Amino acid sequence: MSPTVRSILANSPYLVIVALLAIVPAVVSNLYHIQVMIFIGIYTILTLSLNLLNGYVGLLSIGHAAFYGVGAYASAKLVMTVGLPFPLAMLGAGAVAGIMGYLIAKPTLRLSGIYMTLATLGFNMIFFLILQNWMSFTNGPLGIMDIPPPNIFGYEIETRVQYYYFVFFLVLLTVVSMHRLMTCRFGRALVSIRENELAAEAMGVHTTRYKIQAFVLAAFYAGIAGSFYAHFVKYISPDSFYIYESFILLAMLAFGGQGNLIGPVVGAAVLIIVPEIFRFLQEYRMLVYGGVLITMMLVRRQGLLGGRDYSLRLPWFDEPEKNVYTRGDKFLPTE
Repeated sequence: MSPTVRSILANSPYLVIVALLAIVPAVVSNLYHIQVMIFIGIYTILTLSLNLLNGYVGLLSIGHAAFYGVGAYASAKLVMTVGLPFPLAMLGAGAVAGIMGYLIAKPTLRLSGIYMTLATLGFNMIFFLILQNWMSFTNGPLGIMDIPPPNIFGYEIETRVQYYYFVFFLVLLTVVSMHRLMTCRFGRALVSIRENELAAEAMGVHTTRYKIQAFVLAAFYAGIAGSFYAHFVKYISPDSFYIYESFILLAMLAFGGQGNLIGPVVGAAVLIIVPEIFRFLQEYRMLVYGGVLITMMLVRRQGLLGGRDYSLRLPWFDEPEKNVYTRGDKFLPTE
């Protein structure tokens, strides 16, 4: 059996999940349900990006909605004012959010513990006030209206089904890229910082540099999600990126679990679907999210799926490793 076939068979559970999600629009005819799935995709990207900081590095950020807002406003202005095509505007929105992440991370990562957390909270509040009062650029509390739909190389995305496939592609790209990041040297360095920063420094890990890079990457992913959100709803205002939004993301991460790629997806899905089911209690939504945070901290601090890595890979199809014996400083394969 060829290595390619072995790899496909070993990863077949993931391929089945992707295939099932790809046929959702063919099975679900209710456009409202499709829209809920789209918002699950948006919040999945956001929660995964927050997980990069809170779960893998151990930095508690509660101002992540600000980078989400930076991406949304940057994308809208790049398309409507500068005239950039949407693909460049989306990448530009992620880049602008990443630059903001760098500017925030550079001074605040000198702080530790609750002080760094309060700095991210302050950034979110300052960003909200800027959006509220910079009338000439953000249109203040009135927001930006009539944001054009995404136009990708002449193909305009208009229907909810098309938006679903677009956000599905973005989520898939986010999960795959984060998996690659977390399984390479960069990801191992982040985990070592989370487990013991002093030991990581003693082993030669440049902790400050890696934390800044993680901050920039998390902001970049949030900016991409913000760009999609702006062109999907076609209207953005400061209220969409207030501190409440950061606490919602934190609740999703706390509920699903951090430190892996499955927990944030589950947390985002559950805490989007449940409020939709109990929509008649919409005014008590923040009470629900606050209750989730308190309950999870008391009962299971690592979240439902936190505390370990999960894999659906089938190891039976992997090529068996050959035993290697040593004699002195020479490695001798088995005969």
